[in-house]
Amino acid sequence: MPTKTPPSLRKNAPGAGRKKGTGKYQEPTSVVRIPTSQAPVIKEFLAAYQHRELNMESTNVEEFFLPVINQQSPKLPLFSTKVAAGLPSPADDHVEQHLDVSEFLIDHHDTTFFVTIQGQSMVDVGLLPGDKVVVDRSKTASIGDIVLAVVNQEFTIKIFDYGANKMPRLMPANSSGTYRPIYIRPDMQFEIFGVVTGSFRRFK
Repeated sequence: MPTKTPPSLRKNAPGAGRKKGTGKYQEPTSVVRIPTSQAPVIKEFLAAYQHRELNMESTNVEEFFLPVINQQSPKLPLFSTKVAAGLPSPADDHVEQHLDVSEFLIDHHDTTFFVTIQGQSMVDVGLLPGDKVVVDRSKTASIGDIVLAVVNQEFTIKIFDYGANKMPRLMPANSSGTYRPIYIRPDMQFEIFGVVTGSFRRFK
């Protein structure tokens, strides 16, 4: 009659258990006892570690520009008619007001600059490669704001948020799952350099 191998011996059998180097981090693992309250912190640290090891995109800005202040900035007509796929009538009775593009995009000229987006990590909020992003250094970032941050001397544009234990994190906006959050640990250099207030692009 066949006998069953006791569990205590089964786990030590040759070839038993997960093979070395096949786990999430592609290296041997060990059991560590930690306080329950610190488990979320450890998980976020490991997520940040894997983010770095996989060379996930963090720097997604490439050019900085200061706005040129023109004392005679043109005010262009803003049409009141709504169009689906055509052109508004150029008739004067459809002109609701005149819009100064600089005034619309810039709240504080002295603390505002433009940044060029690169990469795909923020496409779900409409920030595409080549877009110019308006950044205002005088604004205080709130949860959910898009910010320009400095993480370990690298610039990145992400959504400002808080994770477990109120640890700050920078969230991408790309539903593909390619880009992961950047968790800010106490030993990391971190600064919110400015708040993104708008963006613009050219099609032609």
